[in-house]
Amino acid sequence: MSGMDVAAVRTFVAVVEAGQFQEAAADLSITPQAVSKRVAALESELGVRLFTRDARGARITIDGQAFLPHARAFLQAAQRAADSVRPGGRALRVDVIGRRLSLAGLLRGFHLAHPGTALDVVTLFDFDAAIAAVQAGTIDATFRAVTMPGRRLPQGVEAAPVFDEPLHLFTGPGHPFADAAAVTPARLAGRRVWMPGNLPGTEWAAYYDELAAAFGIVIETVGPNFGIEHLLDTIAGSTTLATFVSEQTPLAWPAGHSLRRIPIVDPTPVYPHSLVWRTDNPHPGLAELRAHLAPSSPGRPESGVWVPGWARPGRA
Repeated sequence: MSGMDVAAVRTFVAVVEAGQFQEAAADLSITPQAVSKRVAALESELGVRLFTRDARGARITIDGQAFLPHARAFLQAAQRAADSVRPGGRALRVDVIGRRLSLAGLLRGFHLAHPGTALDVVTLFDFDAAIAAVQAGTIDATFRAVTMPGRRLPQGVEAAPVFDEPLHLFTGPGHPFADAAAVTPARLAGRRVWMPGNLPGTEWAAYYDELAAAFGIVIETVGPNFGIEHLLDTIAGSTTLATFVSEQTPLAWPAGHSLRRIPIVDPTPVYPHSLVWRTDNPHPGLAELRAHLAPSSPGRPESGVWVPGWARPGRA
């Protein structure tokens, strides 16, 4: 069964639907002799007769009737397997770095607006791996901050801003800023911000390194990264530590933590999300995604926000 010929199974189903070998041959654009050979080979492999032939055409046998639903399922599985890797036929494949980030929400909105476009969401941690996957065509697009220091997009790969996401300060109830309606970056000078997920070489570490340098913020990355739950537990119990979270990152925490999300203003640091794709990618869903995301990036205001120098226009 593992070596079953897809063409032979497809021919069997075509004969069943046509009722005659000659009509099946016309439907498949092959000769009647080829139809007979394929059916005979399939019967030989299975060890049963699938048809009897008489003046009225090809009549399916009891064994053929038993085989038919499985043959159709086999062809559907073969088609799904081919579509899963065929550009234009397979699902649109998009990298979001993390499924708990706001970017996943952007893709959920796209899926709701375009339910007929099949979508595969993947998560690639490394910037270089994601760009290489875009260039190779194994993914259709990735959401990234471009271009971090020392990194440039390869020829034929393009990026467009899709979302400038404001940052919030995240504190426990005992932190000095816990009751503030908003806080400026200048007031964060010398303050400890704990971000254990900021690994060297990542685009978000490059972003926060420049943010810290611009405003004198002390970003600490020491300690093991046990995930968001451990981070929230630590922040909730500290009077000195805070962390940064993006405005639309969904978070839930125990009621007893009494955590606070505090907007940062004058200026507001925004994390510059861009969509990256290969310019000659033919997948029809990619154009739909780009059109869907266009309204989410109306343009960055000339004042009131902060982004790293490498994320400003003309620096990509």
